[in-house]
Amino acid sequence: MKKPFLKKITFSLYLLCSVLVSAVTIAEEKPDFEQEILISADRQAGDLKNKIASYIGDVVIKQGTLIITADSVKIYQAKVDEEVYIAKGQPAKFEQKLADGSKISLQADEIKYEPAIHSIVISGNALLQQAGSEVKGSQITYNTVTEQLNAIGNQDEKTSTVLQPKKKATP
Repeated sequence: MKKPFLKKITFSLYLLCSVLVSAVTIAEEKPDFEQEILISADRQAGDLKNKIASYIGDVVIKQGTLIITADSVKIYQAKVDEEVYIAKGQPAKFEQKLADGSKISLQADEIKYEPAIHSIVISGNALLQQAGSEVKGSQITYNTVTEQLNAIGNQDEKTSTVLQPKKKATP
């Protein structure tokens, strides 16, 4: 009589564990924009009426694989559900894992990130790095969905690009 009961409990525990493992796997596969945003800073201030938040001192923003680090970040709402992040630092940095698993890193004196339109504009000593290659300029605009970029130089400095060759597969 005890054995059928033990089999039921064992099967129930097995089923519960399977469901939990599946739930964790599904949660890990959610796109960054569907995950919670975690913000830490030395100080923060807010203007709730005008929907403006300011974070000052050692700011770190995380959302899934996306990480922004800066000396200060101002977040305001341009339209309903359209936040704009302005990060400033020496340098301010933006990193994210792309759909193919590679990592992209952007850094500049200022980063303007608009998730609703998938746009990042970095300006002032702008640098974009991916897969060992890099683009430098006065300003770089990058689309997080299409992965297209546009780099602009200034009077003192042209844009520059360093491309790394693809490694050949060894036979």
